[in-house]
Order: sequence, then C-alpha cells, then structure tokens
Amino acid sequence: MDRLKHPEKNMAETWAVHGLHYETGKPVLIEIENGIIRNISDVHSQGVSGKDLYVAPGLIDNQVNGYHGVDFADERLSIDRIKRAAEALWKDGVTTFVPTLITGSHDDLIRNFKVLAQAREDAFFNGSIPGFHLEGPYLSPEPGYYGCHPAQHLRKPSWREFMEYQEAAGGKIIEVTIAPELDGAIEFIRSCSENGIVTAIGHTNATAEQIDLAVENGARLSTHLGNGCANLINRHRNPLWPQLANDRLTPSLIADGHHLPPELIKVFYKIKGPENLILTSDVNHLIGMPPGDYMYLGNKVILTDEGLVMNPELNCLAGASLPLLKGIENMMNSTGCSLGVAVNLAGRNVARVLEMDDRGSLSEGKRADLILLEKNENRLQIKKSYLRGVPVHHEHH
Repeated sequence: MDRLKHPEKNMAETWAVHGLHYETGKPVLIEIENGIIRNISDVHSQGVSGKDLYVAPGLIDNQVNGYHGVDFADERLSIDRIKRAAEALWKDGVTTFVPTLITGSHDDLIRNFKVLAQAREDAFFNGSIPGFHLEGPYLSPEPGYYGCHPAQHLRKPSWREFMEYQEAAGGKIIEVTIAPELDGAIEFIRSCSENGIVTAIGHTNATAEQIDLAVENGARLSTHLGNGCANLINRHRNPLWPQLANDRLTPSLIADGHHLPPELIKVFYKIKGPENLILTSDVNHLIGMPPGDYMYLGNKVILTDEGLVMNPELNCLAGASLPLLKGIENMMNSTGCSLGVAVNLAGRNVARVLEMDDRGSLSEGKRADLILLEKNENRLQIKKSYLRGVPVHHEHH
C-alpha cells in the first residue's frame, strides 16, 4: 500500500499511503511530509481490486478509562503501563485518546493525573494524548444516576479543588463531566468555559431549566446520553428529553451493543443528525480480558462472553469492554449510515467539539494520523495505523 519509501521512524521523508477514500470509496494517494498530509490526489482505479483497503483518519476516543489490563485509576499506574494501553489502542485504530479519570478520592486523582501528565510529555506517544477527561466527582448523588461511580467520593463542585487537579495534570484537563443541578455547578461550568475546558453534562437528574442554564453558561456535550441514568424515570420529565431538544448539545453515545438498544441509537441519530453526535467507547481495562469475575471500583463486576461489564450489586453497567470500532459497525447497522458518516462520528466530530484543529479528517495540512481498514459487509478490521505518518500498527498476514 505504501508507494514511496517506508519511514524508519523518520517523519522528515516524503512518502505516501494508497487506499480507497473512506467517504467516496475512490482510490486516492495521500502524500505525507514531516508527519503532515501534504497532498491528496485521485488515482486511476486500474489494478485496484475489491480487496483494497479504505484509508480514513485515525479514530479519536474522548473517554478511555483504561485498556487491555491497564486501569488509568489504578494506584500502580506507570508510564510503561500507559504505553502498553496506547499500543493496544493504536492496534484498534484509535490514534488519539483522552485518558479519563472517574470519581475517586482527592489524593488518588492528584496522584494519577501526575502520572498521566508525565506520560503525555513522553515522545513515545507522539501527540496521541491531547489531554484528559475528568468524569466526576461532581455528579448526582441520587441512586441510579451516579451509575457505578463510588458514592462515598461524590461531592459538590469546587473550583479550588479542580485547580489542584488541573495543576497535577499539567493544565491538560480538557473535558469535565458534571451534573448541572449541584450547588455551584453553573458557576463551575462558566469558569470551565472561560478557561477553554469543554464541559459535558452527565450522570445527572437535572431539570430542563437546569440543563438549559448549563448550556447558556457553556456546556456543550452530553456524556454517554441514555446511560448514567436511573432505570426508572418519569416518562416526560427526565434529563434525556431536554438534552435531546437542545441543539447546542452534542451527545456522545456508547454504541457497543450493550449500553443502548439499536432503536434508541436510531432515534438519537435522527434527532441530532450526523454533524451533532459523537461516538465514544467508555472502555475500561477489562477490554481484551477473559470473561469472568473481576474487582472494579471496589465492587465485584462480571465480564460476559459478549463483552458486557455488569455490576450486579448496583444493577448497572460498569463501563464497556469493546473498542470504538465496534461502535462504528453498530452505528452503520442501526442507522443505515455510510462508513464515512460513521467514521466521522468517531473522528472529525470529536476533533471539532474538543477543538483539536490539527486532526480528525483527511485534509491537507492535518496530522497524518491514518488507519487502513478492511470492510466486509459492515464488519471492519484495522490493518494498519499511522501516527504522524509513522506506522504504529501493522497486521501481518
């Protein structure tokens, strides 16, 4: 697939990647120089077979709690462990990921943000980690709404406390999920907005008025809409409808086949449209692990053969164990959307809401974060991943 010289971890060379454009299906040649896309040209289809691979921008996952045995909240977290997680993510086509820390004790959050910040500076990651996502501890304390977050660590938002986390994180917390009905939440959201931090509404039992007020003050995302919600809610007055009704909110969806039924995904997609929706994985360290019983967040959880992670005591899902690519497949199956639209939900749209202008699309001047995909029906397989033009995963035949 590589027409010009293969780089030996050297971004200074000019070379190219050839494949079928993920949106048009037409053969293209993408020229790369210094890790940047310099030119994209159509090529003649002569000699191109049906087995040719699609070339697409690398996937962007804004909610990764861990990967392949590495839990980002673990007290044993180290740079080497984060490297292991990154390599597994690259293999699954995710070239940009936002490590996510959920509700925990003050000291634990400080400790792990420090380790993550050190890792982010490491040249190994080559810009793969743009920043971090804090989901909690400023979430609804009502049973059901906080999901499997440890209830003893839930608390009201404190900007002073948050600035301690931000300092530990090297100033790189770029997204915060918060319940807007909490005391002080609206002021907190406004402060985030003023400081360029993306605020997401999640794990909330807010009223329509509180949700609209949060948006007026800068909230822009809804974290895994349809989840982080009590099982029994009022049919009309609940937190889902106002978030769907507000055009300024972009929901993230976990389309792993467990978190949302297909008809709900279809409805969300019809309401928000392909430009105003993103896919996330909400994946934790249990991805790639054998089915069985595990301890997670202080509770026993069950990982099933199908990849469902269940907390039987709280009767709720405990994160996800399937890759972002599975969400792209399910999106196409649930809505009938094209490969191009589904990939953009897990790339271009995420880059836009997180204001990462240097990635997320096949365009000249963008980072050459690319994936080569094989597509059979709506089953997808990652064959190769590039980070700034350098291959970081290559499936050997």
